[in-house]
Amino acid sequence: MSVSGARLGALLATLAVTLGLTACGSQPKAGTIATGPTALVQLERQGARLVGGGTSGFQAQLAALRGHPVVVNQWASWCGPCRYEFPFFRGLAGTYRGRVAFLGVDAQDNRSDAEAFLRRMPVPYPSFYDESAEVARTFKGGQSWPTTAFYDRSGKLVFTHLGGYATQAKLDADIQHFALRST
Repeated sequence: MSVSGARLGALLATLAVTLGLTACGSQPKAGTIATGPTALVQLERQGARLVGGGTSGFQAQLAALRGHPVVVNQWASWCGPCRYEFPFFRGLAGTYRGRVAFLGVDAQDNRSDAEAFLRRMPVPYPSFYDESAEVARTFKGGQSWPTTAFYDRSGKLVFTHLGGYATQAKLDADIQHFALRST
């Protein structure tokens, strides 16, 4: 290996360790969120966790996911329709693994109730804890539970669905239409 190749190898090893360390924490911080394909891996590592960061953390996560369509599910443990549709999101997150990023926003909920709910109904992506619904309002949520937002690959909010999904097929159709339409 040449000297420049050795330096590149050392740099890549350092980067891998750094990304590994930042992905282990439960709360993303601005500047430590991985981008590109690594961002999808990081989401999986944080699956079924409540994360912090507020609006700035949520916006940083969306920015890191540019290049991937994103589906955001606003939910709360006390919300019957949220509990009903949660398996739809879990199933479709698996179906679209590597193609579509999923995020949750647990809005106006008791943290311990939300954590207990996620233990019973784990999903392969994190949820931002949003006690005041400030994060939810960034995508026209916080008015109706549940709410689902769809972002295109460029990070643009393209549609917000107020209320729950009656079937997984309807959610899947909206993912295909709003999240994957430009792919």
